[in-house]
Amino acid sequence: MSNIVLQKAIADAGIASRRASEELISSGKVKVNNKVVTKLGTRVDPEKDSIEVNGKIIDRPEQKVYFLLNKPKGIICSVQDDRGRKTVVDLIETDKRIVPVGRLDIDTTGLIILTNDGDLVHKLTHPKFENKKEYEAIIQIPQDWDKEVLERVIKKMEKGVKIANDFETSESKIIIIDKKSNDRFRISVTIHEGHKHQVRQMIDVAGMTVVDLRRVRVGSLGLGTLFEGSYRELTNQEVIELKG
Repeated sequence: MSNIVLQKAIADAGIASRRASEELISSGKVKVNNKVVTKLGTRVDPEKDSIEVNGKIIDRPEQKVYFLLNKPKGIICSVQDDRGRKTVVDLIETDKRIVPVGRLDIDTTGLIILTNDGDLVHKLTHPKFENKKEYEAIIQIPQDWDKEVLERVIKKMEKGVKIANDFETSESKIIIIDKKSNDRFRISVTIHEGHKHQVRQMIDVAGMTVVDLRRVRVGSLGLGTLFEGSYRELTNQEVIELKG
């Protein structure tokens, strides 16, 4: 955690309001690392510094952790599973209580973030922030289609389609990456919504079949060359960019 002003650290701990915290500091009732501090604006690191208010040391906030996992198939995007199946949390070695940010279905691979930072979870999952998510899909088209037909269908998909429960998708960006065979193509699909199975349903209702699906980007964070089943911690800069 970066340094913050002392009165904010006290307020964040729920001890007093920001203004009341300033009064506590000015009146000599606050110690930092066992030394009385009366200067407003003194900067502290709540995760490292000992802060004492009225003779009581305030609890230090839990250190925030951020992981990027390349989820394999067969793994559940949940903290635990009542059927005993392995979850994404099981793949991360940490003593912190982390949760996956959003979900990928059991057959979808790729980028999933896990963290104990509730603010980041909210920022990346609440619809109002419209965070972009990019997927790469290998699709199979009907035998009587060619690339020109596929391109026309994609243009219609980009404008929005109606999927389950009469949910109409917003505009998306879809690109043909390459041709795998006569009836199979690899495409990129970028959306900013998080409706359940949305990309699979978009492809299905357009008359195509999903052969393989993986998420490769969330916001500014890309999957890169991370092997399937592997994970790494995010850099400070990556966290800052995700939080916007």
